[in-house]
Amino acid sequence: MKNRIIIVLTAFLALNLNAQTTVIADNDSRVITTGVPFLLIAPDARAASMGDMGVATSVDGFSQQWNSSKYVFSTAKSGFAISYTPYLSKLVKDIFLGNVTYFNRINEQSAFSASFKYFSLGEIEFVEDEFSEALIQKPNELTIDLAYGLRLSDQFAMSVAMRYLRSDLKLNFGDNDTTAGSTFGVDISGFYQSEEEAYNDFNGRTRLGFALQNLGPTFKYDQGGQENFQPTTLRLGGGFDFIFDQYNKLAVTAEVAKLLVPTPPVTGKEREFTDANGDGVYNPDDGDTLGAVVNDRVIIDGKENQGVGFISGIFQSFGDAPGGFKEELQEFTYAVGAEYLYQDSFAFRAGYFNEHETKGARKFFALGAGFKYNVMNIDLSYLFSASKVPSPLESTLRFSLTFNLGANTYDEY
Repeated sequence: MKNRIIIVLTAFLALNLNAQTTVIADNDSRVITTGVPFLLIAPDARAASMGDMGVATSVDGFSQQWNSSKYVFSTAKSGFAISYTPYLSKLVKDIFLGNVTYFNRINEQSAFSASFKYFSLGEIEFVEDEFSEALIQKPNELTIDLAYGLRLSDQFAMSVAMRYLRSDLKLNFGDNDTTAGSTFGVDISGFYQSEEEAYNDFNGRTRLGFALQNLGPTFKYDQGGQENFQPTTLRLGGGFDFIFDQYNKLAVTAEVAKLLVPTPPVTGKEREFTDANGDGVYNPDDGDTLGAVVNDRVIIDGKENQGVGFISGIFQSFGDAPGGFKEELQEFTYAVGAEYLYQDSFAFRAGYFNEHETKGARKFFALGAGFKYNVMNIDLSYLFSASKVPSPLESTLRFSLTFNLGANTYDEY
């Protein structure tokens, strides 16, 4: 009897020596995801043709989307602009982003602007069986913006924009009771434009801009769903205008941007495994096999994001990347662009946009042109993907129209 007890205890101890636990990663994703990501799509052709930038470029009808404080430097009294951007045009024909913007320079010191942006995901058809009538769903997202800009000095202005967001992506069918998600956001921006200065062979002007966009609370798509961050973004940019003569100008601009949203942590499942060679490390090549799940969610690296508010998320976003400071730098995107302007009537533009491979891998070149006739501006852009990940806007021709009313009412130069 005693010998049997010893044998059982020995076997039990041997099993425990070979029974180990390890953490198997569920994800190694570094891509930051948010709600209403369509807000990150450049809505106008001019910005798109220079690499999706606009925080420090010269004022135009679509400044509301990038830096509404630029309207205080408009030479036109008022104007409105419309744009149309096909999305995933290689696959479908009814997904698009549309935008309408209006601005009014109230006086020498201030300006007011408003815009409406609509993102349609096309028609989705549900058919229960061959005898049922098809149910057509049209998911969409939209924003309504109002902004006010104030000139704080001859060369510097700031603005505040308020935004209402509505995201109706839920698909209603059967007994599914769904509602659209909605929230509000705020933009704070500033723009500096120097006086024209004389150099040896040309005159020049410096432009600087910043914008904190989509500051606002998280939101849900349904009562039991998770909280979604808005695409809160910090943009910083600078540029210089080479004014060769009254007919020829060249503007070069650079911009960096960062999502102020927490980085997803690397998570995994803690599982038992049999340690065939007793080295304490799970390695299938050694004959180790996985067993039962001990802990369903383990944070391997990074910080947990659930329950984090948008203000805490902004500060957390500067130091929560699992890869440390090096990875934080990888979360910045950058763009460089140039615009050649002839007689203020014809423009040729080019730009490049870069995002790190582990953060979305958006890389593309863009070309564009602009034409001015009387009070109307026509802008076009075309995108060439430079990434292994195809761009939804690759080979897409975008266009926008701007109508400047009361042109040359103000003299800024």
